[in-house]
Amino acid sequence: MLIDGEHLSLKDLYNVAFDHERVEIGAGTEALLLERRRFLEEESKKHTIYGVNTGFGILVDKRISADDLETLQRNLVLSHAAGIGEPIAEELVRAILLVRANSLCKGFSGIRPDVVLQLVEMLNRGVHPLVPSKGSVGASGDLAPLAHIAMAMIGQGKCIYEGRTIDSFEALSRAGLKPTVLKSKEGLSLLNGTAFMAGIGGCAAFMARAIFEQAIEVSAMAVDALMGSTSPFDERVHAARPHPGQSYVAKRLRGCLEESEIRTSHLKCDRVQDAYTLRTIPQVYGAVLDTIEYVLSVFEREINSATDNPLIFENGDAISGGNFHGEPVALAMDFLSIALTDMGNMIERRIDRLVNPKLNDLPPFLTTGKEGLNSGYMIWQYTAAALASENKTLAHPASADSIPTSGFQEDHVSMGAWGARKLWTILDNLTSLISIEALLAFRALGFRHPKRSGPSIEELFGQISAVVPQYLEDRYFGGEFEDVRTLLLKRAGLRRTSERVDG
Repeated sequence: MLIDGEHLSLKDLYNVAFDHERVEIGAGTEALLLERRRFLEEESKKHTIYGVNTGFGILVDKRISADDLETLQRNLVLSHAAGIGEPIAEELVRAILLVRANSLCKGFSGIRPDVVLQLVEMLNRGVHPLVPSKGSVGASGDLAPLAHIAMAMIGQGKCIYEGRTIDSFEALSRAGLKPTVLKSKEGLSLLNGTAFMAGIGGCAAFMARAIFEQAIEVSAMAVDALMGSTSPFDERVHAARPHPGQSYVAKRLRGCLEESEIRTSHLKCDRVQDAYTLRTIPQVYGAVLDTIEYVLSVFEREINSATDNPLIFENGDAISGGNFHGEPVALAMDFLSIALTDMGNMIERRIDRLVNPKLNDLPPFLTTGKEGLNSGYMIWQYTAAALASENKTLAHPASADSIPTSGFQEDHVSMGAWGARKLWTILDNLTSLISIEALLAFRALGFRHPKRSGPSIEELFGQISAVVPQYLEDRYFGGEFEDVRTLLLKRAGLRRTSERVDG
């Protein structure tokens, strides 16, 4: 994969992060970086440029001598590596490395190609800096976590290499790399930027879109298992309120339930209207889909943006601005967190309908065997309720908060890094909710057989049957849940992370 700062997609981001696709930068990009570096060096001899020959933050008025420029960058990296907490998953570290490398390829940072090549080769050779999850307020970029990455580049701190946590110098050496000696502005350029929140948030948005398709099919299975009506999915209903997501979800539901023998068996029943969690799936899921699509567009722009400060332009101008501020992606992540949380709320209510004997005509809690002797899947609704409620708390917008830093110089922050971590946990919980619904809808649909559902639902039913044993009496059901979750991720073309971000 060639990166040039302009054409990175979220699918590319996911492929590099999770599938270890190889990354390269083109000759044209190297030439651009060399040209901009020359501009910066010439201008810094004539002018005072923030972060090149000055101190940082509130210390901006302190001029730095030419002899101290390399020491300035090294000190900056080491002092800013103030992250704490559990380290983030290796896959997400890879996403952050790629976003930072791609952004620097735009040429607005005035750094040497060698610095970008170090990031790229760390990706290609599996040298993953140990990046603590906590410490960024998402204002002057993700300073603390990105400092831990920069620290690894210069041979300091820790890295994960070949499954072991070792000193960065040793990891680089084993991978055939040498520590980078940072020149003027290069430490600052590695630290400034939104790569932490954009890498994690970009992967989360991409994965949310992929798992969303599975959620539609699972909801359709639940609708048929609960003998819900398909009239609310009529094309004319949604043409009368033409939100694109709503129309898309209704069409997918119609396709899933087409040719269902279960559906035709109760077309003339006395039930006039279904509960909202069946009837309004297009309206709720459609709004979630529209949100996901919007957030995807934000991240596609962000991962191809220059988020450094100052920026070096083609005529040599060095302009200090605020592109490092995380607000554009912080707001988008909060929006997506709210949407996914509400989607989980609806799923939890359908899960209750699948097991609650007061709300269906199925065996209580989907049990078989002697009545009262088995609890069946009763407690899986508790688990779903716990996940849904956890998400409700996590969905509080991180971007609604701000706290001043750097002696009031950085007096408004985005809290986007926390927003990214929360979003990742919400997505993980939502995936589990979808998996629980799939397992219970599968069990419920089994009670409707030999009448068959639609072909795509029966295909999913068959795939679950292949990994989940027959239920005859109570047992530990956790293995079933894990197998269904793995199946849905595989169907979505996704992998599980090595470990979850601490939320």
